[in-house]
Amino acid sequence: MIRNKKFKNAINHHKQNVPPIWFMRQAGRYHKHYQKLRKKYKFEELCKIPELATETAMGPIDEFDFDIAILFSDILFPLESLGLDLKYVPGPTFSENIKPKHIKDLRSLEEIDSDLKFQSDAIKLTRKELSNDKSLVGFVGGPWTLLSFAAGIKNELQIINVEQNKFFEKALYNVLIPIIKQSIKSQLDAGADIVYIFDTNAVQLEKKYFIKNYLNKLKKELFLPFKKRVAYFTKNDAINSIADVNKELSLAGYVFNSLNGLSQKLKTNKTGFIQGNFSPVSLKKEHSDFLNDYKIFKDKMLSMTNEDTAGWICSLNHGVLPKTPEKNVKYFIDDIRNSFDR
Repeated sequence: MIRNKKFKNAINHHKQNVPPIWFMRQAGRYHKHYQKLRKKYKFEELCKIPELATETAMGPIDEFDFDIAILFSDILFPLESLGLDLKYVPGPTFSENIKPKHIKDLRSLEEIDSDLKFQSDAIKLTRKELSNDKSLVGFVGGPWTLLSFAAGIKNELQIINVEQNKFFEKALYNVLIPIIKQSIKSQLDAGADIVYIFDTNAVQLEKKYFIKNYLNKLKKELFLPFKKRVAYFTKNDAINSIADVNKELSLAGYVFNSLNGLSQKLKTNKTGFIQGNFSPVSLKKEHSDFLNDYKIFKDKMLSMTNEDTAGWICSLNHGVLPKTPEKNVKYFIDDIRNSFDR
């Protein structure tokens, strides 16, 4: 069930005046509510104690009135079930990179799913705290993004030839995709409206391989089994070369990562939603400079018809940056709603 009416309209590609609004990393370091919690608890505690995950997720909902809450967790926790020692200091680090030994004697999906039960429990608790007009989305990491972290591939611009690495292919397609598939199911069963697959590092995949091999595998194993219950995010711009991304991949929607081209993509999109694409860098600017960038963005979107913006989720093209002024976040949300209520 899609609780938020505007979110439901976007998923169903129905035209509407005011778009739904939510930001990736909306419960994060820019927010005093989160900072206060971090003074008392470790990041892992906020993620793995369902009551704390709920409190963290609810902070931006209560203060800024986003239309959609997101499970507070991290994409990398499934890697712990492979025997990798994950620490946050403050960013994620591993004591060793993934090796064949980590997937040789793989535990059952049921055991791994049990390891991640704190996520399902957090979804259930967060759903109870949310009003009935707010939606709740879950999320998982994309298989390549999980593997790139586990393998210590930190250079975003490094292009990896997966076909020349049999271990990578086995880890991706025989191990990580089944784990991710089970996690999506568990989050949906727990009450998530839809689940996002955050696959930022798939930008490291050569574009032809990304389109022809990788995305086709994701479609078969992750998108089609949960048709229109999964959304996708990647920095790999090759995805925008697909004529109708949502229709061809059976997605509920996807995040438009580029800063240019959203209006044209919305006009050609016929199914599902497209989310984006105000700049997180602009949102972080001093208020008067933010307002200059915001006006350009808003005026461009206001120049489009409701038919053209059907399926639009008003958001950023990536996540909220640390030290972003809360004043800018509040202004953005309030002014979008006021300006588009026409």
